[in-house]
Amino acid sequence: MTPSPTPTHLTIGRLAREARVGIETIRYYQQRQLLPLPPSNGSYRQYPVAIINRIRFIKRSQELGFSLDEISELLRLDEKIDKRTIRSLANQKIEQIQQKLDDLQQMQTTLQQLVDHCSHSASRERCPIIASLSGNQKTHTD
Repeated sequence: MTPSPTPTHLTIGRLAREARVGIETIRYYQQRQLLPLPPSNGSYRQYPVAIINRIRFIKRSQELGFSLDEISELLRLDEKIDKRTIRSLANQKIEQIQQKLDDLQQMQTTLQQLVDHCSHSASRERCPIIASLSGNQKTHTD
């Protein structure tokens, strides 16, 4: 028995399984013009196997924080082989991520200070965490 040849085209269902996304995701990407809509071949469309890598690129880019609009721009720039602009967009994303990390670090520090203050406050005082987050600086009971 000879092994069946590797297919060059897939149905949308098979493409979705291979790329580990839902069919609706593929259709949504097509609406957003991130994926081409292949011509209908009879009763169903045949997608080139290479589309799997494009879907994986889209999903991985989303995981790295890129929006679908930014991903569309990256794909457009890749077709033009505009590496300089692609690097610039990636560096902008790195800066955004760093800002988020800085913000998260500040949030952690603030919450840690509130927890420490709460643990050292008198038993008859209200928890400074609640007072601080509600905008009420008064922590003693009336």
